[in-house]
Amino acid sequence: MIIVKTTKEFNQARKALDGTIGFVPTMGALHEGHISLIKKARTDNDYLIVSIFVNPTQFLEGEDLDDYPHKDEADIKICELSKVDILFVPTIDQMYKNDELSIAAPVIRGYVLEGAKRPGHFDGMLQIVMKLLNLVAANKAYFGKKDAQQLSLIMQMVRNYYIQTEIIPCDIIRDERGLALSSRNMHMNPEEKSRALCLSRALRTATDMVTSGNLNSLSIKEQMLGILQDADRVEYVAIVNREFQETEEIEIGNTIVLVAAWVGKPRLIDNVWI
Repeated sequence: MIIVKTTKEFNQARKALDGTIGFVPTMGALHEGHISLIKKARTDNDYLIVSIFVNPTQFLEGEDLDDYPHKDEADIKICELSKVDILFVPTIDQMYKNDELSIAAPVIRGYVLEGAKRPGHFDGMLQIVMKLLNLVAANKAYFGKKDAQQLSLIMQMVRNYYIQTEIIPCDIIRDERGLALSSRNMHMNPEEKSRALCLSRALRTATDMVTSGNLNSLSIKEQMLGILQDADRVEYVAIVNREFQETEEIEIGNTIVLVAAWVGKPRLIDNVWI
């Protein structure tokens, strides 16, 4: 595995790869969710590139940029064991210059749910993802479904700007009790992790209601909110179609049920695709 820290070093290493390339962009503190993306990319492609970069432009004032977990040595070991070919770990000054061009999230889909709670977050996220996709020029890039709105906007950006990389959505990975894996989970103590299971329980309830024939969004959300009382604060429960438009009724194959809530220090998100 080659570890590179500058775009010049990366370009030199990238030119040596002759074959299909899979790319997994991360912010580090790798867990089984990241590893599942890396394994799929390794299986699907001749070469595998992983990036680790905690992107400052997607954090808003007062968010946890300074507290975002770092596990550099462990991350490198995981990448080595996963047979990553190039690990790209740039600094901020490698990825951003003064007086840059910017990219803006769409004015409707980019400012609902996560975009409404974190205005400007998606602008920064799309900016760094575009930079990385253009730099890596992979055949396929792998993203988890846990950040459902992020995934949808990245796929839209690829379509709108004719980026040649295929985006591969990957299923959410959960622990043995059902908690969606996240780097921020390490900020919760055991009691908080137990309470955080209310998110996945609420989503399972939504799925069970749909399976039983109840497609009414309002009644499903009411049941979910009752279960989510174990959270410290619920930011939203939403039922939307794949275009992130609120719907009054579940449409099988075109619906995402999403929840965002605070449990202890971290803000958690989770969802289920129906």
